[in-house]
Amino acid sequence: MNLLVGSTGMLGGMIARKLSASGAPLRVMVRRSSDYASLQREGAEVVFGDLKDPSSLEAACRGVKSVITTANAAQRGGADTIDSVDLVGNRALIDAAKKAGVEHFVFVSAAGVDEKSPVPLFVAKAKAEKHLRDSGVPWTILAPHAFMDVWFPTIIGSALATGKPVALVGGGKKRRSFVAVDDVASLAVAALGNPRAVRQRIDLGGPEAISWSDVVAETGRIIGRELPIQNLQPGQPIPTLPPPADQFIGLLMASLEQQDDIVDSTSIARTYGLTLTPARTVLRRLFGSG
Repeated sequence: MNLLVGSTGMLGGMIARKLSASGAPLRVMVRRSSDYASLQREGAEVVFGDLKDPSSLEAACRGVKSVITTANAAQRGGADTIDSVDLVGNRALIDAAKKAGVEHFVFVSAAGVDEKSPVPLFVAKAKAEKHLRDSGVPWTILAPHAFMDVWFPTIIGSALATGKPVALVGGGKKRRSFVAVDDVASLAVAALGNPRAVRQRIDLGGPEAISWSDVVAETGRIIGRELPIQNLQPGQPIPTLPPPADQFIGLLMASLEQQDDIVDSTSIARTYGLTLTPARTVLRRLFGSG
């Protein structure tokens, strides 16, 4: 049995569908307030739990061979904070997996996490990674670069929706290996229970290194008009987003513009049978007319 935590999110949902399609036995941990009907229709066993409730994690892990988690507090609120979910919650899940004798734990982290990062989410993920490596549970850490399917609509989609310029830090000149969420889901499924992935931290980026200014230009070609750009100073909020997302995303955007962040994922794609998705494919899906 495979346990998936975070199945109601974009990435988790894709992983759930891929695992169900493969016929792999799947248990998903959800909160009672979540919309989990589609997961049941796909044949997943649903258990109720919360990363803030250690006893529920022990129950969810019971009888499980592998665990994969994509859960995070980035778009939550209230009691679901980076500290309670991404740090304390992930540590509790790892401890529950160890107690249950789980044979493989796949943790979806992010590229560039560091305990000294100015971004609290990256600090929490870095600390959770260390806890997993020190736990004694066979592990795989996936470190995808910035998700195209999340970042492109957040920055460009919000500008189009509000009729404002696209807000970029310093003109968006640094190049990075944006990656499609579906490719990360495919890697997660390929890594699950795979001996080659055990005790490996796997960086995954897209097939090309592009800058935010490149992304804006390509979007302009797709929609048939040039998009204006508003240059922001590092740390400024994103004016096309509502609070508190404007501040949070602004901080992340500033961290992404500190330097080029490029990874060659050719070997990883070959090893795990992936066909990496170009940015233009995602942009056409998001902003094309049909």
